[in-house]
Formats: sequence, C-alpha cells, structure tokens
Amino acid sequence: MTMSKDRMTKRATSYSAPALEKGLGILEMISKAPHPMNLSEISQGVGRAKSEIFRMVYVLESLGYLERVEGTDGYTLTNRLFLLGMQRPPLKELLELALPSMRKLTEDTRQSCHLVVAADENMVVIARIESPSDLGLAVRIGHHRPILEATSGIVLTAFQPEAVRTLWVKKYGKRLAPKEREELVRKLDAIREAGYAAIVSTAVSGVTDVSAPIMRNGQPIAALAIPYMQLSAVSVSQRDATKALCKVTADLSSRL
Repeated sequence: MTMSKDRMTKRATSYSAPALEKGLGILEMISKAPHPMNLSEISQGVGRAKSEIFRMVYVLESLGYLERVEGTDGYTLTNRLFLLGMQRPPLKELLELALPSMRKLTEDTRQSCHLVVAADENMVVIARIESPSDLGLAVRIGHHRPILEATSGIVLTAFQPEAVRTLWVKKYGKRLAPKEREELVRKLDAIREAGYAAIVSTAVSGVTDVSAPIMRNGQPIAALAIPYMQLSAVSVSQRDATKALCKVTADLSSRL
C-alpha cells in the first residue's frame, strides 16, 4: 500500500519536537536580550513554568550553549553557536583566505580591521585583526547591529542585486520616513559607484568607518572594514588606508 503525496506531506509537516523547540526558543530569546537573563525572566519570556525552564537551562549550560555570568544569577550565550556557524564551508573558506590578507592590511595601514557578513536584518562581525600600533579600535567578534545602521551593512546592501537591495530597504528600513528612504537609496547608489563607503561613525567619536565589499559571482558575500582613527603616531592617511582596503577586497573577490 502506498501513501499519497498529500498525506506524506501532511504527515511530515505535522511532526514536532517540543523540547527542541523550547530549547531553541530560549537561545533565541537570550541572544536578543540587552542583559543576562535569570530563570524567572526566561520563564516569563517563553511562557513556561520555572521548574520546566530550570531543566532546559541546565542542559543548555552543561552542553556549553549557555553560561552563568559570574556573581549573578543571569545567563548569556556562549560563542558555541557562533563557532558552529563558522564551520560552514563557505564561511570557512572565506576566513582561510581573508585572515592573512587582513593581517597584512593592518600592518600596511596601522589600523585594525574586521570582516562582516549579513545575518537576517543584522550585520555580524566574524573576524578581526587588531592594529599593530599602541592605539586602535577593535570590534569584538560576534558584534552585530541592524544592517542599515552600520557602514559595513550599508555596503552589503548597496552591492546586492537590484531586487534584493529594494527588498532590504523596504524590509529593514520600514521605520524610515519617505524622505529618509530616498536619501538612503541615493547613498547606496553613490557607494556602489565609488566601490566603497567612508562614513563618520555614530558610535565612536573621531572614527570614520571605511568599508568595501568582497564579491563572489557578482554578489557581496562579506564586507571588510577599517574603523579609521587619525593618530599622530600613524602616517598612513585615510585615503591611503582606503586604497589598501579596496585592493585587498578586490584581490579576495578574484580568488573566491
């Protein structure tokens, strides 16, 4: 006896794994929390009894996905999920190619640099090399911001195919006023024409975020960025640092 295609599809989509769904829900919620969450907050957030949440949190902690913040009863994510993601072949290949070039870039410019990819509505830092100088700005691995609020995220948006770019602007810029959206589109066009972006940082005074895309088959898969700081001990100008950055991204794009 054979099962019809409709019945097979219905049966496949009716499967559920409550414990797995509960665990993933906890991880997603804690990842978005602005501060470590204790058991009561987690329980309220997922709508489950505290005793039930305790068992789940204990397992996630023992497996290394959660950790308790020292001196508190709050939990945060570890970098275990991040490290698992970095093992995906495309990202692993990108990192293996990019890291030596990033290291040379910091030596040539005396500035730090970091590598960014898009993750849903955010840009996420997946690698960094610190400045060899005594002073410099280093962005931590795993740092994320809304994609249209960060220079690297704007670069990733600017170089998307037209249909994707339009979708991102509509989806991630839905809080923008019509005039702000028009200004954003003009900015994206200018960045695409220039091949890079140089935008004064809104997060750190005295820093200009310079970023350029790394392309594969005509599409941006990552952006490389320098948080440029004008230092008296560093003779490399922002213009020269930008040229060096664009040379590296062009080279990486040709090798991917």
